[in-house]
Amino acid sequence: MANSSVLLFYFIILLSPLIFSSPSSCQMLLLPLTHSLSKTQFTSTHHLLKSTTARSAARFRHPQRHHQQHQQVSLPLSPGSDYTLSFTLGSSSSVSLYLDTGSDLVWLPCHPFECILCESKPEKPDPLNISSTASSVSCQSPACSSAHSSVPTSDLCAVSKCPLDYIETSDCQSFSCPPFYYAYGDGSLVAKLYRESLSMPVSLNHSLVLNNFTFGCAHTTLAEPVGVAGFGRGLLSLPAQLSTLSPHLGNRFSYCLVSHSFDSDRVRLPSPLILGRYEDKEKRVKTDEAEFVYTDMLDNPKHPYFYSVGLEGISVGKKNIPAPGFLKRVDRKGNGGMVVDSGTTFTMLPASLYNSVMDEFDRRVGRVHERASQIEDKTGLSPCYYFDNNVVNVPVLKLHFVGNGSSVVLPRKNYFHEFTDGGDGSSAMKKRKVGCVMLMNSGDDKELSSGPGATLGNYQQQGFEVVYDLEKGKVGFARRECASLWESLNKN
Repeated sequence: MANSSVLLFYFIILLSPLIFSSPSSCQMLLLPLTHSLSKTQFTSTHHLLKSTTARSAARFRHPQRHHQQHQQVSLPLSPGSDYTLSFTLGSSSSVSLYLDTGSDLVWLPCHPFECILCESKPEKPDPLNISSTASSVSCQSPACSSAHSSVPTSDLCAVSKCPLDYIETSDCQSFSCPPFYYAYGDGSLVAKLYRESLSMPVSLNHSLVLNNFTFGCAHTTLAEPVGVAGFGRGLLSLPAQLSTLSPHLGNRFSYCLVSHSFDSDRVRLPSPLILGRYEDKEKRVKTDEAEFVYTDMLDNPKHPYFYSVGLEGISVGKKNIPAPGFLKRVDRKGNGGMVVDSGTTFTMLPASLYNSVMDEFDRRVGRVHERASQIEDKTGLSPCYYFDNNVVNVPVLKLHFVGNGSSVVLPRKNYFHEFTDGGDGSSAMKKRKVGCVMLMNSGDDKELSSGPGATLGNYQQQGFEVVYDLEKGKVGFARRECASLWESLNKN
């Protein structure tokens, strides 16, 4: 789950205005919106990177819990460590929530709102005022049971003080679902479930409207000032609820992230998020564009909302480093595998694999370039190197997923970030070019015996279209010029 935002993605949406009345029609429409990044949020590049690495680590160590004519919804994202999705609930103004494939709940802050330990958070959105048209969810609702981690409805009705004879006769519709507790790696909240119409504008005169949309309304949170749009595998996730409107909207979605820049002056191009299914060939911008590389989703009995996949190993140049066995599968207790997560910035690897990969990386790069130990301390990233005016040559990294030929070559910018040290107001320091590997050590393998073994962060997903096909139970990756893909979708 994304916590403190570095950059936001802003909402553009493509959809047939006749989606409810004419499934055979598929005209795409575009609404451009702007994006911005406050330069006052972070005092330096070191501050920004340290904040991001800390959030990635906290999230990992404490995991939260066929078709007719093709139609799709497409949204734009702006690059950054966190991404937000905007829509309207009832008659309220637009709300922006983090897009998170690592959780399965949609929630937002509601008035009156208190966020504990949020003094240092740059984001302070206006809490939502619950509309008079919003309704509480019944304690008998499957949505209530889902929010309370599948607690039986009879228990929930009892907590709601529904009389025994009402419970026995299933007549507790007027009793509301009790408040529930939801925790992430870096924060938590108490919320209550409501239903309201959700609206996504597709043109000046048309909107996609999903009635009886279920969301959590939080009046108190811990270190969570901004709401979350959960895209995980769960009854309350946004894709799952969209599938009640039209199955193809929730059964498959993909996004294509324009490269991170960590520079507000360079953030200009949108990144598409596509809800729905259409032929791969329609996505092609160039005839030589890569096909999707697919790997199977692994069911996780303990964390059923995760998009877990198996990792066979990682290649550094021509050297293949096998992954420990627990990364290739998920056991009966829900342990192991790698989670594909839009809400975590940097990829987290268990110590044995991380150390082997970094040792080989350092063997190739460290013999030529000076190690930047001070930068490692300031950013939480390692290894880092000074390369001054020289061009640093780094080995190619390749991820090998479970499945024949399921290998993904990472572009250099996806795992090696270059910036200037001493250029953030430290005039006494000589400016030097530095580069850091953007992968992180998640801890000792033995300590990872409970929960996911690794996380594939959104930084390593940039420049790929990542597709989540729930119908086929697969996750796919394909290299894309994401800005060109956005333009191509609009032309079609």
